[in-house]
Amino acid sequence: MKKNLVSLHFYPIKGCKGIARDSLSVNPMGPEMDRRWMIVDPNGRFISQRQEPRMALIGTHLEKKHLSIGIPSETEYRIAISNEGLRSEVSIWDDVCLGIDQGDEIAGRLSRFLNRECRLIFMPDDTKRPVNPKYAGPESQVGFADRFSFLLISEASLQDLNSRLEHSVPMNRFRPNLVISGCGPYEEDTWKRIRIGNIFFKIAKPCSRCTVTTVDQSTGQRGEEPLRTLASYRKQEKGIMFGQNLVHQNQGVLSLGDTLEVLE
Repeated sequence: MKKNLVSLHFYPIKGCKGIARDSLSVNPMGPEMDRRWMIVDPNGRFISQRQEPRMALIGTHLEKKHLSIGIPSETEYRIAISNEGLRSEVSIWDDVCLGIDQGDEIAGRLSRFLNRECRLIFMPDDTKRPVNPKYAGPESQVGFADRFSFLLISEASLQDLNSRLEHSVPMNRFRPNLVISGCGPYEEDTWKRIRIGNIFFKIAKPCSRCTVTTVDQSTGQRGEEPLRTLASYRKQEKGIMFGQNLVHQNQGVLSLGDTLEVLE
């Protein structure tokens, strides 16, 4: 059966709403402008939907030179995309890297909405955050995504999960970049190297799922599913696995309808 790319997403601000596109440019960090902004606490530590599920309600719109941010009950706020500005250290998991603070106004708006003090940080083009060398070469980079530049899930895997749930969940619970059709449930678990269109990928490791999957992305409310059901049949030694993390091996453009070829 022919395998195709049927959905493409990127997430400008880590933990906030994603954007669907018909095509995505792939640069050294991964999907262009994917997770280049991040909300941090006063200590520079990243904040995600794990702590603040209402981040799911913060929308983004990306233009060539501006990012527009839509916070409920606030007017839309536009930020110029710039590599200039005072840099400070921020931390995401075990990594520390340099980011540019986006100013007091957007910090105030986010702080009011989330009811906690926070700042918005941009990762400039010349900041290098390497992928874990256990899974990739020294040239592989990532923005503010958790660990890897790409997350892939098949439609069949979600359909299998939903067949086990009382109430089905949409794909956005899992925040993938790439959604694939034309394969069996969890077939992506068996792949080692693939090509989608003209982009080559190494399958790094399964994605360990957390409480973000229990957040309704349309309401910002947390529940128990689908993590509870996933734990009943997808739990491994290192976590509850759903989807695969990928490392891209070249640059180019991904487009809806691109064929996926399993190379290994």
